[in-house]
Amino acid sequence: MKVRDYLKKFEMIKKNEDFDKIIKLGKCLKGKYFNIYYNDGNKNYPLFGLAVSKKCGNAVLRNKIKRQLRAIIDNNKKLFKNCYNYIIMVRRGILDSSFKDMEQNMIEIMERIK
Repeated sequence: MKVRDYLKKFEMIKKNEDFDKIIKLGKCLKGKYFNIYYNDGNKNYPLFGLAVSKKCGNAVLRNKIKRQLRAIIDNNKKLFKNCYNYIIMVRRGILDSSFKDMEQNMIEIMERIK
């Protein structure tokens, strides 16, 4: 059985100050379903923050979207540069999309960062 390398707690950004700092000082790329803010970090691994607005549905839907985002990040960790901090903000159009569409959009955005 293959052991998966899931997104760890130490790879997550939780504090409001950290979110604000990355959004204000970082660069932004916009996609169909996501806005990704990123900047240089001080760790040897990437850090991720996920933001899903209340406009995207009730708590159950928002948590589902966050679970799907974590799975996309896990499946495509090689696309994310080390030493970077990422804030992934979800746009409202994500409600009508499939998991494959979300993953494809994330890959397209991450290729633009490189």
